[in-house]
Amino acid sequence: MDSIPVKLDDVDHRIIAELTRDGRQSVTTVAQNVHVSRAHAYSRINRLQDEGVITRYMAVVDPVRAGLRSSAYVTLKLRQHSWRELRERLAALPEVHHIGLVGGNFDVILLVRAKDNVDLRRVVFDNIQSMPGVLDTQTFLVFEDVDTR
Repeated sequence: MDSIPVKLDDVDHRIIAELTRDGRQSVTTVAQNVHVSRAHAYSRINRLQDEGVITRYMAVVDPVRAGLRSSAYVTLKLRQHSWRELRERLAALPEVHHIGLVGGNFDVILLVRAKDNVDLRRVVFDNIQSMPGVLDTQTFLVFEDVDTR
């Protein structure tokens, strides 16, 4: 996905910071915290959405409290030219919470969350490793998550 950067000013960045901190706050609250009028905040937020800067709003879930007690970063080495097909298959797995196409010693890094290590093993061995185009995987268990936002 190629994206063209959108020109953002200080007000845009402050609105983005507010909505990143709490996407459920009202436009009135955003306006108050950014020190602009409600109408101005509303039009800015709409523009940020229309231009694809703000793409969605979502809940941030504590994985352990949600029953996902086992997490791992899984790296993949891929057969050349298999990324586009694999991207869709990986995204369809409910246990895959993030996909990154990267450069380096591997091609893709995934954040995988599962209910326990047995379930994690099933996802990695049965679902991911068996996909056509996956040449190799490495799994790095997450011992503790630290949310920085």
